Amino acid sequence: MTLGQSQEARPFGAHLRMSRWKPLVVIVVPSLVMLALQILLYQVVGVVEGSDDPLAATFTPLKFLAVNLSVGAAGLLAITLLAWVAKVPWRVLLSAPRAFDPRRLARHLLGAALLVGAGIGVVALVAPDAPGWTAFGVSATTVAMLALILVTTPIQAAGEELMFRAVVLPAAASWLRAVRPALAVGLVVSSLAFAVMHGSTDPWLFGYYAFIGVSTGLMAIISRGLEAPIAFHVANNVLMTTVNTLMADGAAFPLDRSTDTGDASLLILAAVNVGMVVLVWLRERREKAGNP
Repeated sequence: MTLGQSQEARPFGAHLRMSRWKPLVVIVVPSLVMLALQILLYQVVGVVEGSDDPLAATFTPLKFLAVNLSVGAAGLLAITLLAWVAKVPWRVLLSAPRAFDPRRLARHLLGAALLVGAGIGVVALVAPDAPGWTAFGVSATTVAMLALILVTTPIQAAGEELMFRAVVLPAAASWLRAVRPALAVGLVVSSLAFAVMHGSTDPWLFGYYAFIGVSTGLMAIISRGLEAPIAFHVANNVLMTTVNTLMADGAAFPLDRSTDTGDASLLILAAVNVGMVVLVWLRERREKAGNP
């Protein structure tokens, strides 16, 4: 494996070259480990909580913690595995050819929070019933959930970006040599894998998750790194989960991704994704023009 041609010829997302069987390993193994770890932790939580159905869709604080930690662990496994099989430094998987920049992450996090907050506000105005909100309420469950959201949801969001944008995107792209077809394949495979792993049988939700995958993949390619997609994913998940928790009337909120749970209101949130892609593109354009 080599980093291929020059970094200019091989942009981020298509910057790795591997034997054809290796991408299958790094695409499949972390996802299977994540699922197995979630099921195991759900069973443990079921014993602790005395639940008859530990796999039920309702997110108790312990089940929420189990999901977030399993995704974070799978993300670390994915990037470690790819760095090993591709024989590259793990830093190259976070950004290339430049170094990972925490300042970029902070700036993009602010912009993403404003966009996501605006999107949630629009949904509340035009389609308040769509997210499944019941009523505002605060209980011990609410407080526990809010604490876990602040501490562990960034881990979960970053874990998904490591799995799908740092690993699956360049791994799938490595099957092709020409840059544009490689990036297209990487985007399609990583976006579909991201949607499949969310386990929704609803066409609207499945399409929305795939669209998130395409959008965050484009953010990574445009900006040559993971700062923007991580920032967007963290802002989106923290704000959305916080609102869902506060609007669950003090109870644990359900996470129902079955058929007929999505609708056209998701187009509003899709527009937020587009706005973030445009924001990243504009920032990169300013930077190239010498106006950081």
